Amino acid sequence: MDRDTASPVWPSAAPPDAPPGEVWDLQHVSELPRVRAQLRRLLVAAPDDSGPEVAAELVDRVVLAFDEMASNALRHGGAGVRARVAPHGRSWLVEVCDSAATTPPTPAIGRDPSQGGLGLYLIAEMATAHGWQTVGATKSVWALLPR
Repeated sequence: MDRDTASPVWPSAAPPDAPPGEVWDLQHVSELPRVRAQLRRLLVAAPDDSGPEVAAELVDRVVLAFDEMASNALRHGGAGVRARVAPHGRSWLVEVCDSAATTPPTPAIGRDPSQGGLGLYLIAEMATAHGWQTVGATKSVWALLPR
């Protein structure tokens, strides 16, 4: 399958420029509960002009996207997963890098939804922009989620 047509839901595109933000080096999915809690605290503490219910929903969406992307990278992307969340204007950039540069993010197609694999579709629906790229031996999968 051609890299540029591998996933019409997840296009090949470089992530937008953003400050470094918070970065986590991950080795195993067992680390994710701790990191999700850290991320939630970071997002709740960030200045926001929306109401409390809206802010809570947006935090949940960023944490969900982070968790889906990081767990996919840890399960399918090889060693050396690095995840980051950074402010980008009125959005949060969620970016996860792994060492499976030749394997594009591929949403489940033609599979029973009860078998999972719908996380990339969900993130694509929630995000204002999303994509992936390779640089050398590293793949970067990213999404911009509203603040």
